[in-house]
Amino acid sequence: MVKLKLPKHVAIIMDGNGRWAKQRNLPRIAGHQAGMNNLQTIATAASNLGIEALTVYAFSTENWRRPTNEVNFLMRLPIDFFDKFMPDLMKNNVRIMITGFLEQLPAKTLAVCQRAIEQTANNDGMILNFAFNYGAQSDIINAMKLFYQDVESNFRNITDLNEDVFSGYLKSAQLGKLQNPDFLIRTSGEQRLSNFYLWELAYSEMIFVDEYWPDYSVSNLERDLKKYSQRDRRYGGLNEKNK
Repeated sequence: MVKLKLPKHVAIIMDGNGRWAKQRNLPRIAGHQAGMNNLQTIATAASNLGIEALTVYAFSTENWRRPTNEVNFLMRLPIDFFDKFMPDLMKNNVRIMITGFLEQLPAKTLAVCQRAIEQTANNDGMILNFAFNYGAQSDIINAMKLFYQDVESNFRNITDLNEDVFSGYLKSAQLGKLQNPDFLIRTSGEQRLSNFYLWELAYSEMIFVDEYWPDYSVSNLERDLKKYSQRDRRYGGLNEKNK
């Protein structure tokens, strides 16, 4: 791939697993399994390309409304993913982070997630961040409650509140300087954010592609990164050529 101006942090809404399975007369869970396998391929490619952080929207706070058998399968996916791919993650120096309301997860799922975080804590390569049991609106409300608690305890003054301070109360704050994605990719042709990173995506570049997530290939990723490199990010201002 020709050297491009790459984003430091890429976020992906991995959409279309169910429809991918339906096209093949397979159960929806087969699509989620295929999607899990594809995540390893794309994460490895992103790491090799020099992406510093890859956040994937794996399970939303609204996904609990799905059929019980599908939810149960999705709760097992982190167990399967880390059991199968942890050696490769360690080999590639990938660090695992998980952003979401983890205390609501089943005990076995939570334990596996915490163990993956601990196992990779000293890796200093690409961060693979799972937005798991995550919802942006709940995250924003929770952040406001935490800030208010700090005001009540006299740790903060209400006048302290600004964009940077508020960002520190969001669950994504653990990513530090990489908190806000530079580039969002959503697969399957849908064009909405689905309650994902509503604060963090304020000035992100976005692209919505037609491929279902299990079909999203390394060449598709390279195609989309090339499109990102052609974008002109001005953050509400002007660069020299536009003045």
